[in-house]
This record gives sequence, C-alpha cells and structure tokens, in this order.
Amino acid sequence: MLHSPLDAAHRALGAKLVPFGGWEMPLQYPTGTLAEHRACRTAAVAFDVSHLGTVAVSGADAFDQLQAALTNDLRKIEPGRAQYTHLLDEADASVLDDIIVWWLRDGEFSVMPNASNTARVVDAIGGTDVTGGRAVVAVQGPEARAKLRAVAPEAADVAHFGVTTFEWRGLPVVAAGTGYTGEDGVECAVPVDNAEAFWQAVLDAGVTPAGLGARDTLRLEAGLPLHGHELGPGITPLQAGLGWVVGWDKGDFRGRAALQAEKDRGVARRLRGLTVEGRQPPRQGYPVLVDGKPAGEVTSGNFSPSLEQGIALAFVPPDVEPGAEVEVDVRGKATPARVVKLPFVAKKG
Repeated sequence: MLHSPLDAAHRALGAKLVPFGGWEMPLQYPTGTLAEHRACRTAAVAFDVSHLGTVAVSGADAFDQLQAALTNDLRKIEPGRAQYTHLLDEADASVLDDIIVWWLRDGEFSVMPNASNTARVVDAIGGTDVTGGRAVVAVQGPEARAKLRAVAPEAADVAHFGVTTFEWRGLPVVAAGTGYTGEDGVECAVPVDNAEAFWQAVLDAGVTPAGLGARDTLRLEAGLPLHGHELGPGITPLQAGLGWVVGWDKGDFRGRAALQAEKDRGVARRLRGLTVEGRQPPRQGYPVLVDGKPAGEVTSGNFSPSLEQGIALAFVPPDVEPGAEVEVDVRGKATPARVVKLPFVAKKG
C-alpha cells in the first residue's frame, strides 16, 4: 500500500483513511463528507490527490508521442495549457485511462493518469514516472483562488485549464487551473520536501480539508466520469458522451480504427443522468428498466447533498433521451427515475 507525502498530516487531522487505487488515502475528516461537500460548493476545500500519477514526457519527439497515443489533439492548445484526453485500447477503443495533460513548455509535458493506471500509461506513451517526487494538492470551490492567493499568488492567477510554474520556498511548483468537482479551482504539484508546509499553509489560509468521499459526490453532481465506472473495459468515449475528446482531424492515434467503426455503425448505449425521489440513491450495478424491461445499468449513484435526492449515472439505450421516465431495480423493487441533462449541478456563474 502506497502512502501520500501528506499521510502524517492527514492522521494528525483525524482523517479516516481507506485503500484507493493501491494507496491509503483520506476518505473524510471528522467534519464528515456532507460538510466537506458543502464547503466546496460554498467556499473552498483542499484535497490531497497525490495518488494520481505524474508521467514526465519530454524531448523533441514528446509532442508526436502524445499525439499518436492519445485521442485529443494537442494542436488545439499550446504551452502553458492543459487538456483532457483518453488512452484507448487498440482492439475495441475502450478507455484504458482518462488523463489530463499539462503542457509545461516546448517539449515538456506532465501527463496525469488515474491512480492505478500509471504503469499502463507509461507503457503506451513512454516517459518517466515521477509520481513519488511530489504531492498534488487540489484547492477547489468558489473561494479557492481568493484563499490560495495568500499562499501562492501565481497559483491563484493561473487561468482555467492554464498551467504555470513558480517557486515556493525555494522549490519549483506546477499549478494548473484544473479539478474534478465542477467548481473553479487549482491543482498544485509540490515537491515532497515542501508538501506538508504547502498543505498547512493552504489550511491556515482558511481552506477546509476534504477527502475522497466528498470528491466523489462532487464529481457525480458535476456529471464527471470515474474510471472503472463510467469509463473502462468495454466503454468507449462515444458511449460515455465524450466524443469531444477525440481529435478526428489530427491523423492516426491509438484505437482510432476501432472507434471510427463504432462511430460509423452508431453506439449501442449512451451514458445518461438519472434522478430519483427521496434520499435513497441507485447504486452501481442496479438494472435500469425501460418499459418495464432491463435495458441498462447504473454505473455510479449517490445521495446528492446539493439536490437532497438520489442521483446516478447509467448506461441506457441511445434513444432514451433526457425527460424520459424509466425505473431502477433497487433490490427487486422498481423505483421510478427520470433521465436528466448533465450536469446535475452546474457551477455558479
């Protein structure tokens, strides 16, 4: 089991630690998931997301390496910008991982895989796994930048999906205007030697620590996919409603032929949002019934603290559109549900 450079700090705060993607990470702090979720929607929270991978890809061929391996088109951005993209299975175009690429400067990229997929990504794109040399602190929420300004003004000023590098207490930090909550925010990759000091400075600025429980309810309200649920074996970007991450005009890339074949024939299922009345949410694996018959499956479900009702993401037939009434089989009981447009909760402003 791997541990974050901030592990001791979490334990000192009384965090409940759980296994996640091969790491032991904080699920919640004594305030609890609901309070942490609401703090992110109304003020600012800090997540330790050091379990995410960082792969350094650099050199004259770095751009071409990433263009050939990943779905999105780096020509859409430039140095100092970030991009969301996918790594596909060559055989069936399923999503082996969804990734953020930070383009630091000419010929230098930080590729950010999911927790358990770093080795797979290195095999596909090359580069060097530098995960162990840094912590990643994600400051998220409508007050994130204002509070972060007291700690690192350069980080507070980074544009949405921008990337910047600066020094903090003598060591280099990379900050990106990215996150996984549906709120504004900044993610900071801090060298291990400065990690605890940076984390404490963020908390001292009035930011609330938050764990993976709140991160999951926040991303679900924002309609954001989680690898292993809405993305993974047998699931393509087109099925997940993420065709916009595919650079069809850039030439060949890993998995393109299989994805093109699916595009030509049409997807057999499509990811949709569901709401149910009451606080009891549908859970992963529950069947979705259309006209009383099983036609899909819930991939993620939880209680929405913002909406105060159950919400879920589910794969259903592609002709089941927002506004449709369906049912979810909740332990043998057909529970009414409505198909809705995503996100469930939109960022204010």
